[in-house]
Amino acid sequence: MHDGAHGSYSKHKWVNEAMGYSLNLLGGDVQLWKVKHNMIHHSFTNVEGLDDDINIQPFLRTNENQPKLGMHKYQHWYFFLLYGLTYLSWIFLDDFSKYFTGKIGVTKIRKFKLHQHIIFWATKLSFLFVFIVLPAMMVGFGAALLGFAIASVSTGLLIAIVFQLAHVVEDASFSNAFNEKVPVGDEWAIHQIRTTANFATRSKIVGWFTGGLNFQVEHHLFPRISHVYYPAISKMVKETCDEFGVRYNNYQTVYAAVRSHVVHLKEMGRA
Repeated sequence: MHDGAHGSYSKHKWVNEAMGYSLNLLGGDVQLWKVKHNMIHHSFTNVEGLDDDINIQPFLRTNENQPKLGMHKYQHWYFFLLYGLTYLSWIFLDDFSKYFTGKIGVTKIRKFKLHQHIIFWATKLSFLFVFIVLPAMMVGFGAALLGFAIASVSTGLLIAIVFQLAHVVEDASFSNAFNEKVPVGDEWAIHQIRTTANFATRSKIVGWFTGGLNFQVEHHLFPRISHVYYPAISKMVKETCDEFGVRYNNYQTVYAAVRSHVVHLKEMGRA
């Protein structure tokens, strides 16, 4: 889905479109996702006030530009509970909020065309039927709800962890759209490198499991290139960063990246 929505899965547009719509089979909406991810997140990575991916307020404080609340001092303990709700919040709350308000954060989105309205509602209703109603008819409501809860929480936790390790860690930089005349002060490529981080790039298992999202630096520099080429591209990117004195954020293992994420949340809760 990720490569398809970026247009990097195939040289054929219809194949990319088909792969992108696999998100709709899981209850999401690829049209909204393209705006949120491709347009906003990739343009304003880690820019407070614009990048909706780092906005988990008021529950979590992901960067120093966000207000600090008393509960944030404990966020490095309870964050995984919130991450478990990510998937459910996405398909049952966030998508509807974007749909009815016509905005993602502060950014307005284009009005849906008729076929996009039809796809949105068909997706949501089909998801409810396939994942809740049909299982309830076959195994009972209680068992169906339990199974759905386990699958949804597991999915939410994994999705959140993978994406957070790429941007919300100690070495990633943040900026504030409201306090700066130019939200992205660095040259575009440098901004992408400084606001992203790789992890476990030597592990083929992690690379396969995450669909190349562990090569986040290369993905942000070359989103239209298939992730299967990122291992080779990363060597050239690293050499170029060393040549021009730009820090290349890379955590050797998943554990190291998770640890950095927890430490970052702890620091944001106390800073």
